[in-house]
Amino acid sequence: MDQILSNLPLLIVVVLLVGFLVYTGFHIGPRFLVRRIAGLVFVILGVSFVTFILGYLAPGDVVVNQLGVHYTVAGARALRHLYGLDLPWWQQYGNYLNQLLHFSLGRSWLTYSQTVWSILSQFVPVSATLGLSSLVLAAILGIPLGMLAAVRSNTRYDTVIQTVALAFYALPSFVIIPFYALAMVWLNYQGLPHLQVSGWGTWDTMLAPIVITAINSFAGYLRYTRTSVIEVLRQDYVRTARAKGLSERVVLWRHVFKNALLPLITITGPSVGFVVTGLFITENLFNIPGIGQEALNAIISRDFPVVQGVTILLAVTVALMNLVTDVTYGLVDPRIKVA
Repeated sequence: MDQILSNLPLLIVVVLLVGFLVYTGFHIGPRFLVRRIAGLVFVILGVSFVTFILGYLAPGDVVVNQLGVHYTVAGARALRHLYGLDLPWWQQYGNYLNQLLHFSLGRSWLTYSQTVWSILSQFVPVSATLGLSSLVLAAILGIPLGMLAAVRSNTRYDTVIQTVALAFYALPSFVIIPFYALAMVWLNYQGLPHLQVSGWGTWDTMLAPIVITAINSFAGYLRYTRTSVIEVLRQDYVRTARAKGLSERVVLWRHVFKNALLPLITITGPSVGFVVTGLFITENLFNIPGIGQEALNAIISRDFPVVQGVTILLAVTVALMNLVTDVTYGLVDPRIKVA
């Protein structure tokens, strides 16, 4: 029972995903879902092989690094045997695939008592909270402003909104975050209200990372929305809706926005997949205990099972979100059918 409760969030996600696929399967066709799921399997196999080969061919020796001054030939031989590094590469890869088929990511080389999944489960919720919150904030701000810019295209409102979006899009997080930290330190020095510049778990530590992360995505949502809405506004059915005397609000939200959703769905699906596996720069600069920072630590310490686990998690989430995006197309636009 305790194990079921600890994995309850994952079980809920799996049940919701299966229910969504079954529902869309009746509307789009099971043949499409079977082909997409088969493609997902091949993607995971390809990613696992590339990740394994890169780790296998990487320079250096993880055993020597771990033993350090305590290195002995017998100790190194025993450690390599424990990790399976004394086997040919194809046997090592076969063992790794066998673990994946049993839904196991193996064990960490640095802390062998811990499985890779137990390590990732400690950091993925933090990264998912940061990434999904920033994505929702970006969509809430970017989509309405993008529609406003489209409706008032080629006016000063459009120019101002696009200029601000372009400025935000051009400023990377590794530039914004140091300036933010300096500003907070100065406010603290002056005895003025300020926010924390590192950590996670309280509102004053979570607000700045979420807002700064949302800035770049906000600009993308705004520009995609503006372009898509302008294209839809030129369609004949929009002119017909206006000619029938419908209010501008009804035309925009019932006829224009629904048909302008496809490009937004296209960028949202992969974005959700990427944010789940961490925002490396943001987590590192804010000292957030997320999966991005843990992956960097694993790369530095040559803990390849953890690196492979993060890569597989990224591949699965991105592929699943692409699958969800594809089937959502058929729900949003009935014209999209799969033979």
